[in-house]
Amino acid sequence: MDSPPPPPSSSSSGPSRRHVSPSSLSPSQKVHISSSTTTRTAPPRNNPLLPTPTELALLSIYPILLIFGTLFAVLSPDVQASTYNPVTQSHDQGSLSPSYFARKNNLFNVLFVKRGWGWITFSFFLFVFTHPALKTAAQKSRATIRWAVVTAWWVFVTQWFFGPAIIDRGFRFTGGKCQVKMAEIAEADAGDLGVKEVFTAAACKSAGGRWSGGHDISGHVFLLVLGSCFLLQEVGWVVGRWVRYVKEERTVVMADGAVKGAMVEVEREVRYQQEQEDMGRGTVMEGLGHGGKMAVAVVGLCAWMLLMTAIYFHTWFEKLTGLLVALTALYVTYILPRNVPALRSIIGLPGI
Repeated sequence: MDSPPPPPSSSSSGPSRRHVSPSSLSPSQKVHISSSTTTRTAPPRNNPLLPTPTELALLSIYPILLIFGTLFAVLSPDVQASTYNPVTQSHDQGSLSPSYFARKNNLFNVLFVKRGWGWITFSFFLFVFTHPALKTAAQKSRATIRWAVVTAWWVFVTQWFFGPAIIDRGFRFTGGKCQVKMAEIAEADAGDLGVKEVFTAAACKSAGGRWSGGHDISGHVFLLVLGSCFLLQEVGWVVGRWVRYVKEERTVVMADGAVKGAMVEVEREVRYQQEQEDMGRGTVMEGLGHGGKMAVAVVGLCAWMLLMTAIYFHTWFEKLTGLLVALTALYVTYILPRNVPALRSIIGLPGI
């Protein structure tokens, strides 16, 4: 009886396998092997207490515009040749004005800045109620709540804060008074303090007087920064996700203290799968829609008028405080909710 054939040797079945010493490899082969076996690590998450890198880059535009405008005013012969009036917080008006935009009656100031919050509100709601990414009532209602929070801050600072606005209260607190009309007030009944408080804080300009002394926060800078950054937040995150342009993610603190990406809060919702199927279509301009394009135009005008304000109106400290007061409201509305789950459940986050 024949014995069974021996098993085929490894050398006769397919390519041979042999141990390769690392010392026999060329430098390029070593790099290839090392890179193919390296474990990929996720990029570090952004601190939820701070803006994301993209947000920080956009926010930096505001101080850059203010600094550039201030330097331009210092270096420009036309601006330096024009007299600055600290009472009116502007340069010479009329034919002696250093620029058309240095006049308080220029059309951009009268028709846009003076009615700025109306333009901002109109473009915001046009976007919210026409963009396909904002489908649910919850998304629209939370966006409306954020608008109400920012609008309330605008009212408190510039219009009314349980009496005179914060700007007027700050001016009077730092020693400001209503010039020209103070003599008439002194002749009034000294015991009628209520009339004096309202008159000096809220009705000075309409009564023909002018603010004198004190620190006057730049209402123009406040409005233009608050409104434009509000639109950038509301439109930017929605459109960025819709066309898959934004690569970074905001981080949020969960109820159990864990820090996660903001999208974790919607991934379990039914609408999330549909959104994933709809997103990524078209360019950024197509993704903006009519409301988004309107918002971009408003933001552009805000940036231009902010630069004009930086060049021709207010002192640098008045402009700085206007910027800081606006940034305070933006931080409370868009950064703080990432760290407070209870607050986030009420006002939400743009694009979520």
